[in-house]
Amino acid sequence: MRLLNDQPRTMSSGSSNFLLVPIPEYPVLDCVPNKNVKIVVLGASNVGKTALIVRFLTKRFIGDYEANTGALYSRKISLDGEQVSLQVQDTPCVSLQDDPEGLYCQEQINRSIYWADGYVLVFSITDHSSYRTIQPLYQHVRRIHPAGNIPVILVGNKSDLLRARQVPADEGEALASSLGGAYFEASARENHDGVHAAFLHLCQEVSRALGGGNGEKRKGGLHLARPKSPNMQELKRRFRQVLSSKVKSATAL
Repeated sequence: MRLLNDQPRTMSSGSSNFLLVPIPEYPVLDCVPNKNVKIVVLGASNVGKTALIVRFLTKRFIGDYEANTGALYSRKISLDGEQVSLQVQDTPCVSLQDDPEGLYCQEQINRSIYWADGYVLVFSITDHSSYRTIQPLYQHVRRIHPAGNIPVILVGNKSDLLRARQVPADEGEALASSLGGAYFEASARENHDGVHAAFLHLCQEVSRALGGGNGEKRKGGLHLARPKSPNMQELKRRFRQVLSSKVKSATAL
């Protein structure tokens, strides 16, 4: 597997580009002690990872996003009658490569995989190449977590685009079964209920896997730093950096 160094976020000159403001975080002090559900959303480019997360957390659909550099969202949710802290890690895309190493992803994805307790693997039902990414991606997760239970679900997004379907539902179900998880077809654009059902199922699986323990990270595998949550000061710093770069480019012409 090849690793890419993390690159700072940049903005193009198009007027439609914008900085994605993170969903407001909720304090965890009034939640059940040590009940911290941490999930990561993984998949290829243009499968709708960010759209699914925003749909789940806000019930809204936003069609256009800046290139995904990964963001950590925190929310307080009710799970089996208890208030728990939910953290959802968005990630940049992964892709298959025509070489023996196979999977191509940024190093921060490894940190996110190590940090998380549950995994949402996403492909688009309109893109068979994104479906083919799932199996090696799951194998990569297993290399980082070689032992123990891994709560995972497989989501076939864009189920509203049935005429463009390239991945039959039975293929998705078969793959999910081989991974030991449930399969959901969902539409971030059209159906909040389907998206909510998928994420809620995983949250419940993670909660059961953690049991009554203290939520400590599973032992074994790689030891990687926790992914960082973006904040408004950091977003403002990046925005100023981009504007400064544009000004310097303009004066150099």
